[in-house]
Amino acid sequence: MSDTVTLPVKGMTCAACQARVQRSLEKTPGVATAAVNLMLHSATVEFDPAAVDPARLVAVIRDAGYEADLPVVDETVAEAQTALEREQDAEYREFRLKAAVGVAAGAVAMVVSMPLMAGPGHGAMDPVMRWADRFLGAPLAAAAPWLYRIDPATLRWGLLVLTVGVMGWAGRHFYTRAWTALRHRTANMNTLVALGTGAAFLLSLAATVAPGAFERRGLAADVYYEAVILIIGLLLLGHALEARAKRQTGIAIRRLIDLTPKEARVERAGGEVMVPLERVAVGDRLIVRPGERIPVDGAIVAGATAIDESMVTGESIPVERTVGDRVIGGTINRTGAITFAATAVGTGTVLARIVKLMREAQATRAPIQRLADSISAVFVPVVVGIAILTFAVWYVAADTAPFVRALTAAVSVLVIACPCAMGLAVPTAVMVATGKGAELGILFKGGEALERVAGLDQVLLDKTGTITVGRPELIGFETVGDLEPDRFLTLAASLERASEHPLALAVVAAAGDRGLATMAPESFQAIPGRGAVGLVDGHTVVAGTPALLDQYGVRVDALAETAAARAADGATIVHVAIDGALAGFLAIADPPRPTSAAAVTRLGRLGIGTAMVTGDGARTAAAVARQVGVADVVAEAMPDRKIAEVRSRKAAGGRVGMVGDGINDAPALVEADVGLVMGTGTDIAIEAGDVTLMRPDLHAVADAVELARRTVRTMRENLFWAFIYNVVGIPVAAGVLYPAFGIQLSPVLASAAMALSSVSVVSNSLRLRRWRPTTAVRAGA
Repeated sequence: MSDTVTLPVKGMTCAACQARVQRSLEKTPGVATAAVNLMLHSATVEFDPAAVDPARLVAVIRDAGYEADLPVVDETVAEAQTALEREQDAEYREFRLKAAVGVAAGAVAMVVSMPLMAGPGHGAMDPVMRWADRFLGAPLAAAAPWLYRIDPATLRWGLLVLTVGVMGWAGRHFYTRAWTALRHRTANMNTLVALGTGAAFLLSLAATVAPGAFERRGLAADVYYEAVILIIGLLLLGHALEARAKRQTGIAIRRLIDLTPKEARVERAGGEVMVPLERVAVGDRLIVRPGERIPVDGAIVAGATAIDESMVTGESIPVERTVGDRVIGGTINRTGAITFAATAVGTGTVLARIVKLMREAQATRAPIQRLADSISAVFVPVVVGIAILTFAVWYVAADTAPFVRALTAAVSVLVIACPCAMGLAVPTAVMVATGKGAELGILFKGGEALERVAGLDQVLLDKTGTITVGRPELIGFETVGDLEPDRFLTLAASLERASEHPLALAVVAAAGDRGLATMAPESFQAIPGRGAVGLVDGHTVVAGTPALLDQYGVRVDALAETAAARAADGATIVHVAIDGALAGFLAIADPPRPTSAAAVTRLGRLGIGTAMVTGDGARTAAAVARQVGVADVVAEAMPDRKIAEVRSRKAAGGRVGMVGDGINDAPALVEADVGLVMGTGTDIAIEAGDVTLMRPDLHAVADAVELARRTVRTMRENLFWAFIYNVVGIPVAAGVLYPAFGIQLSPVLASAAMALSSVSVVSNSLRLRRWRPTTAVRAGA
């Protein structure tokens, strides 16, 4: 028996950090799996409690050089999300302030550095400063001549003080985390930044403290403080933009959490009282008026209304609810006042379970991320090696100022390299996609489920409740002679009022839908397997099989042909005789959902084959399949046959999804590559499958496939741009364009490029928030 724990982890800044924590946990004896998430700053670990405990896992993470704590006991998902949002807000505000100070200080440093560039040979370190001197030097000298009269040594010392302040406050975390990584014999993004800016700073410090040593060797005592400050400022600006974008990835969870009202109106001591939601208990009777949100899950005991469940199920049309029906907490009561008994509160409600599932899904890792992990594990050491090689080549090959130009290229390589984008490429897409799915009533259990759904090429559909509505309905009836249809249905439904058989309930419901008033039968006898007989309004009514009517001397030949045609379409025929004469028949069936045929066609357009696998008889199965356009039918399939069908299709090379209710189909759902559980509201096994469809509509299956494919495409785009950025950026920073075009990349521009690379990945993932299913696009929704 294994346990799972999610530990908060602090100090991770890039994919290299994530990969190190991941490796450390996976090497720990007793750990089955570990999923470290850079976006959520968490590690979800499945472990053997007999071999290791959470305290030991925390120690492993700390030994790797990062901060970790045990999870808060009894913390709800809403509390955890609120804590994460507070942390993200604080991080964003901190980066925003430090970025503003860093960029402003960098601008000041550029201006103060202008007079120092007047001497020959200065400015070789940074092409940006050479450009600034060329275009801004003369106007600045004319506008502020006093600046050029200040002793250069004084300017250098002033810049030193400014740089130390920026490095020690705004950029402090780069250096402390790099030192921590060094102590643990590892390297990460902070290592690259610390090496790059540290080298430029030390060279500038030497030129400030001992300028004579440079001059005796025929070198200008150049300082590059402005480059150090601008690199830090632009990196912090990138972090601020990234933190701002990351906050938006959790909007879907926050919207779900905010659906629950803070108070509820409860019946107490014969009156109504408003109480905090946490004081509502199972069994309490709650009153909800039109326009108010339903506080918790429950069952209606008085009243009728239409409820907007779109925020939970994705279904935009309000659903009629009356006494006995279930309601979901967080949905909106639209029309009538209702009283209901609470059946689930707190963490037991459907909404709380959805939010919990989403949080767990966002903490998982998609298989496609393994490529990024393998590269991230060696990325920083390789970049450091490239930087050293770059320095050596430039030092040997440069015709002027070889040391300074070599240092420029090496710093550019260190600063432009970005493992952050690789670490964010997949988790950001998973977070946004799971949130978008929840808006549509589709709950993915993480990145792996998304990838599997995207790869499906066939789905097996259960019939009852999946393709069909899941309950018998009167789909038509025929009468004989002059008997009025309404009178016929009234007498038949009045007889069936005394029965609890599903077919009888369908007849009674149909009469109610037509506004017919039924009567209680004066006498009633149920005949198992055949039907019922009774006295209704002074008339003897027999309803059931031809054999039952034959017992009462009534032949059904007059309607045999019509009844046979109805039966061929999958209907169950109930013949009715009144006062010893054939009166007609009732055709009852579990009809396909109105959207099933269109959804099957849509799945076909997506390249996904469909098959019906049902326990119903061949005739009924074939009739339903014909109505919705499914050609592949497996009838009379018990649970073991369904499993065998899934296995045989997988063995043939298919990537198979199974769509069912999560209860009768549980074994087949587990056996399939992807198990998709379909249900309605509270009557759904949310945790049963890889994907949960909150609305009973096969279009949700197609929506899930479309969203999964779009998400996987986004993941690949993110990884491509993260990789190509480094593959192209690092050589350019090293100077491969210099021999042909005379271009040497500025460390300042390199830092700006690094900052924007992570932002671009997060922004690309956020585009998923605007994605819409093809059905919505065609409808103009």
